[in-house]
Amino acid sequence: MNDIEAIATDIVDSAIKVHRALGPGLLESAYQFCRVYELRKRQRTVLTIK
Repeated sequence: MNDIEAIATDIVDSAIKVHRALGPGLLESAYQFCRVYELRKRQRTVLTIK
C-alpha cells in the first residue's frame, strides 16, 4: 500500500509543480508533456498514448 501512496504523491506533486510553473491557459497537451517530464525525473515509468 505504501508504494501506491508514493506513486500518488509523486503524481500530485508533479502536477502542482507544473501548474505553478506554467500557470493557467495552456493546452492540456503542454501540461501533459511537462507532467511526464517531472515524473520521469522522479524515476517513475510513464507510458504515453498517442
